[in-house]
Amino acid sequence: MVVKIGIIKSGNIGTSPVLDLLLDERADRPNIDVRVVGSGAKMNPEQVEEVTPKINDFDPDFVIFISPNPGAPGPAKAREILSAGDKPALIIGDAPGLRAKDEMDEQGLGYIIVKADPMIGARREFLDPTEMASFNSDVIKVLALTGAYRVVQDTIDKMVEECEAGNVPELPKVVLTRDKAIEAAQFTSPYAKAKAMAAYDIATKVADIDVEGCFMVQDCDKYIPIVASAHEMLAAAAKLATEAREIEKSNDTVVRTPHMGDGATCCKIPLMDKP
Repeated sequence: MVVKIGIIKSGNIGTSPVLDLLLDERADRPNIDVRVVGSGAKMNPEQVEEVTPKINDFDPDFVIFISPNPGAPGPAKAREILSAGDKPALIIGDAPGLRAKDEMDEQGLGYIIVKADPMIGARREFLDPTEMASFNSDVIKVLALTGAYRVVQDTIDKMVEECEAGNVPELPKVVLTRDKAIEAAQFTSPYAKAKAMAAYDIATKVADIDVEGCFMVQDCDKYIPIVASAHEMLAAAAKLATEAREIEKSNDTVVRTPHMGDGATCCKIPLMDKP
């Protein structure tokens, strides 16, 4: 059986660019077929209302909607549409989505809230396309190397397995904390683990500082260095996450979880071992 997964991307968080790639990293996984529709950078209700129903043309076995702040008006409209549909739906969002957690429970939606997927410093005086891309590359580095993306991968893979077994997939309710991410990364060195923990916590704090700089402070002489400091923090977090992986590499203890020829997930550690 080929499990069909529909992904709707609205706006952007650090998990968005790689979400579909996490499920098929070599583009040869035989048991899934994925389609992506999106509203680009904007996530207003009108864009979301136009895009969300388009995924039904693919007739997916389940749907994933990913955006910043699932409680914002646009994502809330998507949740309304998906909860009224007949397809199981999973919402992936950042920390502000915690405020919509109870609503998602009531709507019968699953969710993954990635706490260390921070808001960007979206002030015109500071943020240009280069800074935006650099920020997102640092987020991707932190989430990949601290184990957060592995939690996302494993959670969706379980839904795929349930569909393959002929069942309606159980909808996950995951708040992706530091400890959940680090556990999934399976660090063997306590120093690597400590660096990864620090990276995840710093990335989580970045969101609070960018919210302050983007919404709470109105004096540009004050908010420009605030958002710049948040981006510097994230760069430091990416460096710590890289250092954690380098420690594991030096010990030949990096855990890899590739998808196999039948679509199942394997686990291997020594670099020269076959999966």
